Amino acid sequence: MLEPLMYTGGVYRHDELTELVEDLGGHILQKNVMQLEVVLLILVPADDIGAVEEKAAELLGTITRAPLIGTEIAVVAPSLAYHHMPHPTCDIAEYLRRNGAKTNIVGLARGVGRRAAQLTKSERGLINEHDLALFILGDFLSCITDVKYQLYEDLDVPTIVTGGPECDEVPYAYAYIGGIGRRAKGFHRESEFAILDSIVAKISTALDERREELEKDPLSVSPFRLMDEITQQIPEVGESLSPTPITMHLDGMRIKLPYDEYCERVRNVKFIEGPTLSDVAEVRPSYMREYLILKIKTKSVAGFAL
Repeated sequence: MLEPLMYTGGVYRHDELTELVEDLGGHILQKNVMQLEVVLLILVPADDIGAVEEKAAELLGTITRAPLIGTEIAVVAPSLAYHHMPHPTCDIAEYLRRNGAKTNIVGLARGVGRRAAQLTKSERGLINEHDLALFILGDFLSCITDVKYQLYEDLDVPTIVTGGPECDEVPYAYAYIGGIGRRAKGFHRESEFAILDSIVAKISTALDERREELEKDPLSVSPFRLMDEITQQIPEVGESLSPTPITMHLDGMRIKLPYDEYCERVRNVKFIEGPTLSDVAEVRPSYMREYLILKIKTKSVAGFAL
């Protein structure tokens, strides 16, 4: 079992921690260097967390648990208008990033109002590429419970909804969190951060349930091993200007390279056991900038597991 952790410390000697994580069988998912500080998102075997914490203390850095590492979440606002953005959408997206998630803000073209609220085909396809969708709705309970569920009722990914009114549940949503709604300011008070923590907790629970489902019919190959093979055999991935050239999902990944140019090379990535990537994963164009989306087949579909 790999535990998601975030290391924050100085740039000096941080490569020692990187080498330790790799020696323990863990993975470095992302590295952000900001002048003299480095932030590492890492996955470490649960039994070896103590060794990593000791090395972090030696380097005068800190280790914190980041439960959303290795996931990509769509934060969906009804529109790009000022009263929907940047508060609270951007604050919530940033808080999820601090807990390890990769977030993408999606402003809908026709998500405003009661009569016109709907998703386009491309918006639905883009949201379904994520591990989970978080909808940031407004202050009217009847609008949330009687109308806006049409935006997410037929999505393939779990959906969590936030709004202003307090309510036990809303149709078709995994969970509803009240006390937010439209805001003219950011989150600054302790009580407001408690709301953000509750959002993280609900998302973590939903993703844990998805992980449990995957354990019943395991993936044919670990996403992290697949990431390592792609990085080694397609060096252009490391040359991407994106801070996360490969964005991990629970059951696959997004590769930020042009689909038309690299799809065949990705499909032909070879494993030492003999199969190619096309045997264990589906490769298709993403709705985001024509990147590549990989969905790993389960053991029952592929017929084997590496």
